[in-house]
Amino acid sequence: MANMIQLAKENICALLQAACARAAEEGLLPESTLPDGTVEIPKDPANGDYAANHAMTGARSMHMAPRKIAEALAAKIDLSGSYFSSVEIAGPGFINFRLADRWYEEVLNTVTEEGNGYGQIDIGRGKKVMVEFVSANPTGPMHMGNARGGVLGDALASVLQRAGYRVEREFYVNDAGNQIEKFAASIDARYRQKILGEEAVAFPEDGYHGDDIRALAEGFFEKYGDTYLEREEAERHAAMAEYGLSVNLPRMKEDLGRYGIRYDTWFYESTLHESGYLADTVRELTARGYTYEKDGALWLKTAEILAENARKAGKKEEEIAKLDLKDDVLRRANGFYTYFAADIAYHRNKLDVRGFDRAINVWGADHHGHVARLKGALDALGLDGAHRLDIVLMQLVKLMENGTEVRMSKRTGKMISLSNLLDDIPVDAARYFFNSRPESPVLFDLELAKREDSDNPVYYVQYAHARICSILRNLKEDGYSVLPVSEADVSLLSGTAEHELIRKLALLPETVRLAARDLDPSLINKYVTELAGCFHRFYTACRIRGAEEKLLEARLILADCTRSVIAAALGIIGVNAPVKM
Repeated sequence: MANMIQLAKENICALLQAACARAAEEGLLPESTLPDGTVEIPKDPANGDYAANHAMTGARSMHMAPRKIAEALAAKIDLSGSYFSSVEIAGPGFINFRLADRWYEEVLNTVTEEGNGYGQIDIGRGKKVMVEFVSANPTGPMHMGNARGGVLGDALASVLQRAGYRVEREFYVNDAGNQIEKFAASIDARYRQKILGEEAVAFPEDGYHGDDIRALAEGFFEKYGDTYLEREEAERHAAMAEYGLSVNLPRMKEDLGRYGIRYDTWFYESTLHESGYLADTVRELTARGYTYEKDGALWLKTAEILAENARKAGKKEEEIAKLDLKDDVLRRANGFYTYFAADIAYHRNKLDVRGFDRAINVWGADHHGHVARLKGALDALGLDGAHRLDIVLMQLVKLMENGTEVRMSKRTGKMISLSNLLDDIPVDAARYFFNSRPESPVLFDLELAKREDSDNPVYYVQYAHARICSILRNLKEDGYSVLPVSEADVSLLSGTAEHELIRKLALLPETVRLAARDLDPSLINKYVTELAGCFHRFYTACRIRGAEEKLLEARLILADCTRSVIAAALGIIGVNAPVKM
């Protein structure tokens, strides 16, 4: 579980502290300890492999010019046994380091030893995390928005697992509330229209118009005939909702499974109502003084909670006044609980009953106004929603076909279902394209996703993996197999393209760390695309077949390490690494 990037940075900090102590002993510096600084990888290789700013951070306490401090440190740095071969001063006092053969060799050793587990780190330290994603209303087929949320949530869960968290994936089934009543009413209208004629039965103005509703009504009629025609509306709707869910939920699971997504738990909203846990949660908020009654309804003091949180965050009263904070209804005058009340109870269940250290939700950007309110409600319950609940908001998907945007609407039924999408393009392409930066809209080009050339990023990366597998097979036929790193002279990998590729291999654990920290699994896409590009440049610049034997052996190890890391990175985002294309 070595992170060679972090080890190099730690090595630099230790070297600088030791140099500072030696410089202070000789009177070159006034203090024997440096303030903390940062170590970064410069964008321009001319500035070294790593650059430290410790001389700048120490200038104030030492009352010296940063460059003078840097000169004193550089004069006393002992690089023997370190990861670095040289050190130099640049600009106002940056201290630049260049990597030695030892570091490059250790990267290759780490990759070969860890294999497909390479990139595993332990910043999570076994903390229990739930990632809830998709959670689409079970009132119709999975659609394009669900496709994006699905891969973002699944890839994020994988990143967190790779980072050392104990992760569970969950789907929240909204099988209660207004949308289920609308669902049942829509099926009921189509059912009665089938029997009585469309002219005789008005369809609900806000109903679901899709062909899937007609199919459910047809299925219900085939099963029950006209026996429900004269029954009370409440009884009809209850039966039709139950039937519709019995058809739709298995289809959703099947579509998600085809998409490579498996959940640990399918949590049903109805259980919160039936168990009394929702009512208990509202009582707890009342007991804590956060509710009041008005016009027969029970309200949450959302404005008061959020204003207090804003004060704790350092906001001024005039700033808070501009936030236009409003309270929320928890229980309507008719006695029914709101969706918001159920959501509070559900998240209380996650953190309090099931004991997750952290809950992460992947939501559409249209839910942004809900984030602070839900966190505030959890704060009111003493569950530290500000720190234990994270929301990843994702922008919409725009589907492009032949250069034209395809308009989609769930209500009218004009939409592209996940099932139809996967009939048209490969699962790998869908997962790769949708795992893009959550805060950016996706322009999903159907034609590009199907192309088999370097313009298609997933094809570009998979081709690099398949190309390496082909190289390994061909060289094996020539009698060459991949040696252990200790049995080859990897110091021969000294060219620019070779060093660039090894440095890129070293970045996977660091990329996992950043992706877990920022809750952004798209960083894995960016990384593996860049890694494939590094390999293609290496292969163009550096012959393997036909090279001198010792150099061939070293380059063969580098190629095999690249194959392994591409496969590991693609595995994190749920994309296959083919051996032939």
